[in-house]
Amino acid sequence: MPVTSHDSHDLPEVLDRREGPYGEVVLRRHGALLQIIANGCFLMDTSDGRSERRLVDAAADALTASGERPAPHLLIGGLGVGFSLAHAAADPRWGRIAVVERERAVIDWHLGGPLAGMSAEALADPRTEIVEADLIDHVNETSATYDALCLDIDNGPDWTVTDGNGGLYSGAGLAGCARVLRPGGVLAVWSAQPSPEFEETLRIAGFQQVRTEEIPVARGVPDVVHLGVGPG
Repeated sequence: MPVTSHDSHDLPEVLDRREGPYGEVVLRRHGALLQIIANGCFLMDTSDGRSERRLVDAAADALTASGERPAPHLLIGGLGVGFSLAHAAADPRWGRIAVVERERAVIDWHLGGPLAGMSAEALADPRTEIVEADLIDHVNETSATYDALCLDIDNGPDWTVTDGNGGLYSGAGLAGCARVLRPGGVLAVWSAQPSPEFEETLRIAGFQQVRTEEIPVARGVPDVVHLGVGPG
């Protein structure tokens, strides 16, 4: 169908398009919203953020339930549009906050780019550190340890952005997560849909108190957070 002048106002505007080591990433503006697209797959936009914020709060609540833990260290996997980081930085309970992001373009969009308004205050927080790395490499190689891991790098364990990400949700990938978790630490994984198979993999990997929390969204099926307490 031909695009009329009226329809053209509804078309998203590409603000930046880059080819990186994992394929193409695009930042678009659609009306008031900013959207991130990876290899043609819609990842997220700035429309809501309630489930990204709940990802962080669910991990904090699970830590609180396990006992007093002053200034816990948090790792956020995936910078995205910045909802999780901004929410974590607004909470004085957290100590160090590390955000692992493998796409240089996404980091640039936050450092003075179109997404700076979402994260500028959080990035200026002295507790915050941006780590440019692949998350799987980071959990397998870093000497740092964390009280909570909040991971949001895919649309879920069963719907990954790139094939290589699938390894994160395997037994070997979860062993890497467990390696960097302090005793009693919490793993929280965002997903667009429940994954009973991933729950079972968490249990097999030694995670305790495994559960899935639903998060109602404005439209469609609820998002979920998969939660588990690390072994040891």
